[in-house]
Parts: sequence; C-alpha cells; structure tokens
Amino acid sequence: MTWRFYGRNSELFELQSILQRRRWFFARITGRRRIGKTTLIQQALDSVGARDILYVQIPDSAPAGVLSAVADSMDTFGLDIDQFPRPTSLQALAHVVGDMVRAGHIVALDEFQYFSRKHLYEFTSHLQAIVDGLSAEATDVPGGLFVLGSLHTELMALLEDRTAPLYNRITDHIELDHLDTASVQALLREHGGDDPEHLLFLWNLFEGVPKFYRDCYEQGVLNADRQALLSRMFFRSSSPLRTEAEQWFLSELRGRYDVILKYVARHPGCTNGDLKAHVCNVSPDAAEQVGGYLKTLSGKYRMVERKLPVFARARARRGRYYLRDNFLRAWLSSLANPVAAINFRPEPILVRQADERLYQTEGFGLERLVGQLYEERSRKGVGDYPLTRRIQGYWDRAGTEIDLVALNEEDRVIRFGTCKRSASKLLPDLHKFHGHVDRFLSAHPQYESWKVEKVAITTVLDNDTRAALRNADCIPQDLSDLFDGLS
Repeated sequence: MTWRFYGRNSELFELQSILQRRRWFFARITGRRRIGKTTLIQQALDSVGARDILYVQIPDSAPAGVLSAVADSMDTFGLDIDQFPRPTSLQALAHVVGDMVRAGHIVALDEFQYFSRKHLYEFTSHLQAIVDGLSAEATDVPGGLFVLGSLHTELMALLEDRTAPLYNRITDHIELDHLDTASVQALLREHGGDDPEHLLFLWNLFEGVPKFYRDCYEQGVLNADRQALLSRMFFRSSSPLRTEAEQWFLSELRGRYDVILKYVARHPGCTNGDLKAHVCNVSPDAAEQVGGYLKTLSGKYRMVERKLPVFARARARRGRYYLRDNFLRAWLSSLANPVAAINFRPEPILVRQADERLYQTEGFGLERLVGQLYEERSRKGVGDYPLTRRIQGYWDRAGTEIDLVALNEEDRVIRFGTCKRSASKLLPDLHKFHGHVDRFLSAHPQYESWKVEKVAITTVLDNDTRAALRNADCIPQDLSDLFDGLS
C-alpha cells in the first residue's frame, strides 16, 4: 500500500478554508522540524484545485545565500524570468513576493525565523511595506503568503513582538503538533502492523513525527525487528536519521547546552537541584548558569519543559524537567554515543547497546503515551472514563510517586494508575502502589468521599495477570485496551 496523508483533519480543513477565500492572506504555520508543515500545505492545495506555488527553504546564511536559494527555487518551479525577475537584494525579494501573490501565486517561505538574524532582518521592514499594500487591496489579491518556522521564539519575535515590523500583520495561524496516537496507530496498521510492543518502540523514538515513520517505510524497515530498524535508520553511512538530531536541534545550540540536555534526557523528571549538582560535578564554572540555560532551553528553543505535580500552584518550586521531544530524548539518552563510535566498534555490538538503552527509556515513554491516550480517549468520547483534569504524574517530598492521576469531577471519581514497561513488574509493585495512593488520599482529604479506582497499565497483559490484578483491586489495562476504539 502506498503512503498517504494521515491525521491533521482539523488543520487541513482550516488551511482549505484559507485557500478557498481566493483573497490575500498572510498565514503563519509553526511546528518542529519534520512535523509536516510543507506536506500539509501541499495536501490542502491538491484538495482545493491546482494553484501556482513557490516554496523556498530559507538557509541560515548571508543575504547572498538566501537570494541564491530563492533564485534556485524560482527556476525549479518554472517561473518566467521576464515576469518575475530573480531578486538581487532583500528589498527586491520583498517586491517579488508581492508581485507573485498579486498574480495569484501561493508563496511559502520555510524556516522564516532566520530573518531574525541581524544581517537578514532588513527584509522584514521591506516585507512590511509590501504586506500593508496587499492588505489594502485584499479582495483584489488572489494569492497569499505562508511563513513556516520551527524555532518558535525567534519566529514569534518577528511576527508578534510589538516593535517588530510585521507585528499584527498575520491573518491566520496554524500550530502543528505531533500526530495524535490514533493517527500513528492507523499508519502502522496500514504499513507495518500495530503490535503494541513495536508501537511503543516506534512511538518512544518518533512520537507523532510523520516524516520519521515515512522514512522507515521508504527504507523498508517500518515493520522490521528493533535492531534491524535501528541499524538501517541510524548506523549506516546512508542512514537517513544519522545526522537528524544535529541538523535540527544541536547545530542551533553550538554545544552550549549539551551537558544539561544529556542529563535531562537520561534522567527524565530530574529537579533543578539534580541538574546543578551534575553540572557542578562535570563543569564547576558553569553551575551558576543552570537557571539561565534552562530558561533558554524552555523558552527560546522549547526543548525542555518544567512540569509540576497535580494541584501544585504555578509558582511552586518543586518542578521536574523533561525533554519535550521523544526523538531528541532517544537520541541523547541511547543513540548518540553508539552511532558516534561506528568507525571503531562492530556495528552489531553498537546496535545492541543502543537497543538495550532504548528499552530502558521505554518505561518513561509508556507513562507519557498512557497519559496522552487517556486524554485522547476522553476528548473523542471513547471508553467509560471522561476526564475533567489534565493527566500528569504526582509526587511530593514524602516520596509519594503516582504515574497517573485522572479526575472525573462530574461523577466524583479519581483514578490512580501505575505504569510498568514489563507486565511481570506490576504484581510485585502493587503493595508499594497501594501505599502511594493511601498517602495521596491522606494528604488530600477533599477526595475522601470520591470513588477511588486503581489501574495497572503495561504494554501487553496475559489473561492470568489480568485476573490477578483484578483480585488485587486493580483495573488491568494494556496498550491494546487503550487504543481500542480510537481509530
């Protein structure tokens, strides 16, 4: 079966509506690299009828490099050089954009955030004058401009900062997040089967980034065993994902935050104190900069997120830090070092080492996936547990740790969950789990009169383990249960 377009129904409908207006628009599409911004535009264009388009991926270079990239794209898309002369300055580029959209073209400028660089910033002032003119003629302008970006804060500074030339000019905005879990399940079912173990392996690696799944499909390993997939996608000289992390994340950082990123990747849920102690140990001179580094990584680059326990105040100090992106976490925690050693050690040994490390990270990956599945099931009205409060883990200074706290405030039901990568670990851990729940309820007496449900969750459950869990006052659930009915 050929690869098709998966998920994104609401975003596709919104984009189709923009294109069907047949009048001027200035739309922003944001999302991490490889998330499908360009594919979404192409799918929308195909669905509403052919439109002339110019797509340019803006390089992080001097003006000459940008102008060269634009000229190359104009040649590739067959634009008449007499009608649309190739720009020789950033001002001329802005005028070419205006001429094209007046002629009915759709212009898409990808990695638009690079225009925040000092040597390219003048383009935004030139574009402001063009955009203002197009807005004044909006009903007579059949084309439009998409600006796409993957570095969120820099793109926002260009378009939403009150001092920026393009402030308040955007007509539409679409934020692309990961594919939902139902869409991931659907594409795997069509192309590789949706075995729960394999689904968790792939989701822990790629989460909802469609390009990565398609890369595996095109390499013929989407349904291959774990080590065969890792070998083909990461360890060969022609592996398509061998340099992905450096090209996307780490080249932007130029080595400044490696110590923090690696530690958070390998210790998800670490505290500020944990980070400071680690940085002080490996680089004492940088210990005082941890707070600033975390602010940059969470704000500018959106790589790190700080989570608070359920019910904590927004200003609470006991936050924990996680990498937002599964691929970056998997790369830094499990893949980067084995891949870097490929010229010095046998490939099978390194692939096995990477696979073992990835398996260890899948416990945290399962916890994240379960929380997402609970939310998605409730949002779609699937199953018998509607949520009224977002799912996150719970912890406190007394050592209470609960993987899942799910509130159904309408029916006054509170559900506690424990997640284990291996089903064999559920039953031996139940006594400890019950103790954590009891401490939670003692600390939060407002739930004393609520119905309490306990659920034990893993990747795959057999019938004997299900029966034993029910006898221990726990609802058994595995990934097949949680994916049931979603797609």
